Amino acid sequence: MNSLFKRLPRNRLAATRRSSRRLHHTQPHPHPLLATFSRLCVEGPFRAALALLPDLASAGLRADPVSLTRLVKLCVRHGTASDGRLIHRHVADHGALSHGGGGGLFVSNSLVSMYVKFGLLDDALRLFDGMPERNVVTWTTVVAALANADGRKDEALRFLVAMRRDGVVPNAYTFSSVLGTCGTPGVLAAMHASIVKVGLDSDVFVRSSLIDAYMKLGDLDGGRGVFDEMVTGDLVVWNSIIAGFAQSGDGAGAIELFVRMKDAGFSANQGTLTSVLRACTGMVMLAVGRQVHAHVLKYEKDLILHNALLDMYCKCGSLQDADALFRRMPQRDVISWSTMISGLAQNGRSTEALRVFDLMKSAGVAPNRITLVGVLFACSHAGLVEDGWYYFKSMEKLFGIRPEREHHNCMVDLLGRAGKLNEAVEFIHEMSLDPDSVIWRTLLGACRMHKNANLAAYAAREILKLEPDDQGARVLLSNTYADLRQWTDAEKLWKAMRDRGMKKEPGRSWIEVEKQVHVFIAGDLSHPSSDSIVQELNRLIGRINALGYVPQTEFVLQDLATEQKEDLLKYHSEKLAIAFGTMHAMLGKPIRIMKNLRICGDCHAFAKLVSKSEGKVIIIRDPVRFHHFLDGACSCGDYW
Repeated sequence: MNSLFKRLPRNRLAATRRSSRRLHHTQPHPHPLLATFSRLCVEGPFRAALALLPDLASAGLRADPVSLTRLVKLCVRHGTASDGRLIHRHVADHGALSHGGGGGLFVSNSLVSMYVKFGLLDDALRLFDGMPERNVVTWTTVVAALANADGRKDEALRFLVAMRRDGVVPNAYTFSSVLGTCGTPGVLAAMHASIVKVGLDSDVFVRSSLIDAYMKLGDLDGGRGVFDEMVTGDLVVWNSIIAGFAQSGDGAGAIELFVRMKDAGFSANQGTLTSVLRACTGMVMLAVGRQVHAHVLKYEKDLILHNALLDMYCKCGSLQDADALFRRMPQRDVISWSTMISGLAQNGRSTEALRVFDLMKSAGVAPNRITLVGVLFACSHAGLVEDGWYYFKSMEKLFGIRPEREHHNCMVDLLGRAGKLNEAVEFIHEMSLDPDSVIWRTLLGACRMHKNANLAAYAAREILKLEPDDQGARVLLSNTYADLRQWTDAEKLWKAMRDRGMKKEPGRSWIEVEKQVHVFIAGDLSHPSSDSIVQELNRLIGRINALGYVPQTEFVLQDLATEQKEDLLKYHSEKLAIAFGTMHAMLGKPIRIMKNLRICGDCHAFAKLVSKSEGKVIIIRDPVRFHHFLDGACSCGDYW
């Protein structure tokens, strides 16, 4: 400081000293009560600071805006909503909300934020309405709160419009908060245009939120367009685009973007890896999932990431990897246990699933509703009717879990698979919940399995009451009629579906070979290797004919000659995929196939015999479960 004074001219030095003395005399020391209050607002405790408000009022003292704002923040951390209202009354009664010098706006904004954080949105809006002046912080706080509140997203958009009309320009946080409220492509396009207009389209968090918004509307091209507009130099944006593709079901796109991200020199974090594992799970891309596992190793204690990895192994049918990971996990929570139980059940190892459930209870981990869904699923797919009834009836008493819709659906499935169709109908009628279309569809599937046309028609009518345009119910019912060779009834339904422009979903199977996914459609020989595939298929059929294979033509749901039926069966999608798999099989590696529909009985028998004739493990995942074929047998025990 002395060196500074030495550099000043003599006349300026004298003026500076006079000014310093005047300032010293015109700014007296603060009142001791105010000084104490200010200190408590910084250091706490909160209750001591709050208790001084009546004393300040009695002494006619007004606290400064900074101290009041600090008190509000302390209230959010350590107080209650009632305490917050008390502070609000105090500052309102003593003029601290006056916006004349700017301090009142500062305090008002902190109170609006406080009400929002206490979940008192209407109180925040009342204060907002009474404010003579509002700035971007005020508007953004309210817009973000409305955007995050259930059922008030339209209000958030209206407030954003009012904000612009008030002459306040939204900032990056405003747009990031409100983008999730755009429920239609038109609204999102208008919001996108506003962002570009104010020059925030290059902001990392706005771009990330914009990508998320496009993805939530299912517009993958729109999200990709935002991503590709400029070079991405931030991991946040990479994570948004990868997560969007994974959550939208485009696993191949998510994995392709992940590879691009790695090539661009970015290191994956937990968020990236969780999204990529989700993509691998959806696409049953075990090889890629194993490569991601190598990246997970550096996050040894990240439970969320390890649970995602465990789920990937279970849903890719690799229980050996899942079991090894589960045993090595340094900690396990209810999600870890539930994932393992469901994974074992879906892979035909129901007895082991129930044993893991017992181990979970012994470890002191309380099951949740998802755990019990896995337990009931295990009972259903192993025909353990008595065990299923026991767990269902005792879940509330033993675990405090009231049976929900999913648990009731599992019971309908359990009874239906076991052929107890009348008991399943009685159970539905006695449910405390109104049955939804999922429960009726489960009953309809069981009716088709056990060829009960009357009950199938009843279940289909109930589905169509709830969902008049449901195509699946009509398909299942027509298939039930076809199974029973009631061709007239089946044709009536098929005609009604054609008149409505409905088409049956064709059977699709896909298999990953050398990191490339190959898709096969029933009866479609357009694959580039079709000639070789048909040749291999003929070889396999010749081999399994010697083992007693006879085409089960009853699974052809058309009134055709036997030879035509056999020809249709021959080119089912899973048979084409199996033939392609045996052509490219590696020693000791299973053939893994994904199927969009339930595997038919003939293809099930075909896969069993091929596993025996070729000495291969064949794993087929349909929408519900896995079938592991080995040496002529299936993990489902022919109960599916």
